[in-house]
Amino acid sequence: MQVKVKICGITNLDDAMAAVDFRADALGFVFFDKSPRCISHQKAAEIIKKLPPFITTVGVFVNEKPEIIKKTIDITEIDVVQFHGDEPPEKCNITKRCIKAIRVKSLKSLDPLNNYKDRISAFLLDTFTPDILGGTGQIFNWDIAIYAKQFGRIILAGGLKPDNIADAVRRVRPYGVDVSSGVESRKGKKDHKKMKLFIENAKGA
Repeated sequence: MQVKVKICGITNLDDAMAAVDFRADALGFVFFDKSPRCISHQKAAEIIKKLPPFITTVGVFVNEKPEIIKKTIDITEIDVVQFHGDEPPEKCNITKRCIKAIRVKSLKSLDPLNNYKDRISAFLLDTFTPDILGGTGQIFNWDIAIYAKQFGRIILAGGLKPDNIADAVRRVRPYGVDVSSGVESRKGKKDHKKMKLFIENAKGA
């Protein structure tokens, strides 16, 4: 099965439509106010309304209150919720389709996966850094991602770029891949050439 590609940290319509034209499967919108890629509910809603059908939209939240997440879903009509903080398993059932991000430092980082696997649709594996939640541009040991596949669908993230994505897909064979900083010209603005190359290399691997 061909790998699914999510372009995360979308902040404007131009980048969103370019990602769609280049055959991205999903777009990620960050609703975490400490992120340089944070987007308002209203702006996200405006972009999402203009997207063609069959594109999945993902809202990224970090330790957010359930009522705020539900309000965001109502305003923006996002399809999938991505929990990117320290949310416990019982909080990960707001919608039918949820992604739980796990920050990987070592094999021990996978210990919590068993507790979540019956509540979520996929795990997103990102690189652990002490002070930054995602968008770090750093990779982790992909052998850990291969091992994690026994717990459910895996979306590989962390340090992926046009020049390493084909190798990552061939080695890990994940359900999906996720990129943000690896296809940017600056934080919050995508480089369309990098984005096109990334998607082509991922799907061609």
